[in-house]
Amino acid sequence: MPSTSAGPPAPTPPGADASPGTLVRWTFDVLNTHHAAPLRAVWTDDTRERMPNATYRGGAEIQAYFEGLFAALPDLTLTMQAMAEQGEDVFVRWTMTGTHTGAALEGIEPTGKRLDIDGVDHFTVRDGKILSNFVIYDQMQFARQLGLLPADGSRLDVGLRRGYNLLARLRG
Repeated sequence: MPSTSAGPPAPTPPGADASPGTLVRWTFDVLNTHHAAPLRAVWTDDTRERMPNATYRGGAEIQAYFEGLFAALPDLTLTMQAMAEQGEDVFVRWTMTGTHTGAALEGIEPTGKRLDIDGVDHFTVRDGKILSNFVIYDQMQFARQLGLLPADGSRLDVGLRRGYNLLARLRG
């Protein structure tokens, strides 16, 4: 499903001689336009995007993932906090913000909740193409912010931990 967000036009792709870090920075710029289609130029049929909850293979699957993300978080912003590059490897520490007011997100109907998630990507780039990206983000932070888990330290959180510990003792 195409994104309904009318973000700015995609930035010009980097040249063939661009460093892996330059190419990765460009992908973040493109994602912030809410249009994943331009990234098909750097994804191959073998590109693998491994998220904590699923692995997407090939440009079509990866594009569909991002279009779903844009639909779920219409005000999505990805901010690079830091980047390190060595050879084909690029590591990015990032923050994702957005409000869950659009479509379902990972099977969760819109909550209206604001997300502010920290994560790290490990890209492997060769010959101007992204071969793989291994994505890590704080899933507890994600679940608490969406309301799937109680707030840290809340009465419900403390009660759940006590209940779990009781069950663990009874099983032991």
